[in-house]
Amino acid sequence: MDANRFSRRGVIAGGAGLALLGSLARPALAQGGGQGGGQGAARKLRIAVFGAPSLGAFLPPVIKERGLDAKQGLDIDFVERTPDAYATQFNTGEFQLGGSAAPLTIGLAEQRGIKPVYLLNLFDYWGAAVTNREAIRTLKDLEGQDLAAARGTTNYAMFAWFARRQGADPDKFRVVNTAPPGLVAYAMADRAAAVQLWEPAYTLLKARKPSIRMLDLGIAKNWQDFAGSAQIPYLGLAAHQEWVASNKPLVPKLHAMYREAAEWLLANPDEGARLAAGRGGADEQKALADLIRNNERLGLNVRMAGSIRKEIEAVYRAGQEVGLLPGLPSGATIHDGQES
Repeated sequence: MDANRFSRRGVIAGGAGLALLGSLARPALAQGGGQGGGQGAARKLRIAVFGAPSLGAFLPPVIKERGLDAKQGLDIDFVERTPDAYATQFNTGEFQLGGSAAPLTIGLAEQRGIKPVYLLNLFDYWGAAVTNREAIRTLKDLEGQDLAAARGTTNYAMFAWFARRQGADPDKFRVVNTAPPGLVAYAMADRAAAVQLWEPAYTLLKARKPSIRMLDLGIAKNWQDFAGSAQIPYLGLAAHQEWVASNKPLVPKLHAMYREAAEWLLANPDEGARLAAGRGGADEQKALADLIRNNERLGLNVRMAGSIRKEIEAVYRAGQEVGLLPGLPSGATIHDGQES
């Protein structure tokens, strides 16, 4: 296998430098779902997520600050985990719900004996290759050049798919495999011909280094031609199928909660950026507020998985084309819920 091809053993959900596959043990229903209290008590749930800066960190602080879980009769504990810990603890069933899930990693997990299901999409795909080198004008120019990238992420997998659509051969990129937190540093120091990254890293990088420029991936046109849609499901909420079977009434509540959080975030970008930035400073908050206002790169798009089944299946096909998925996942990995 070419060194630049994808390892199915260490795929990370790229939405924020997010990991997926760890242990392959069957889930246990006792943990992560939360049994709640008696009559009238809020239903307690635990959802594993990645911390800031990440896409998965945008909505949880809004939900808790605005009491949107309580509004749905829920009491959610968003538990931040590192990528490796998230992978292991979701796949073993310690957490029955994962708020930093990607369709590609859900599909790959099924093919490894786990039974997850993608419940809600929260964000659509966006990724980029950025450079400060005058000689690098197109993705084709990266062939034979160093590209700093987190090669094991689903964001890179989708980037490679788009690069092929643009006429480049990703197998000819000299990928310098780098953990997601190190990608901005690579770009700042100009240590590679280009760096592949995503949001919110791109926005934070651009604020610090305005001269950096993107190489054209043709995301909108290439995806429309391939999938017949503008939506690219990328990051969302997943659960174990057994949990869903025992908690069907909670799924629409979770959808309503996330949808209201997204609507509030888009309507209040400055306050939302303050919440999403965590301990970030004023410059970081301003950059994130601009990202929320634009939303083209943020890609916030809360949808029930069943309403975008065709698009999720297209993501699966793209994953198969780049060698990430050995086969197409079953329809059971996509929850059948529709938009109300």
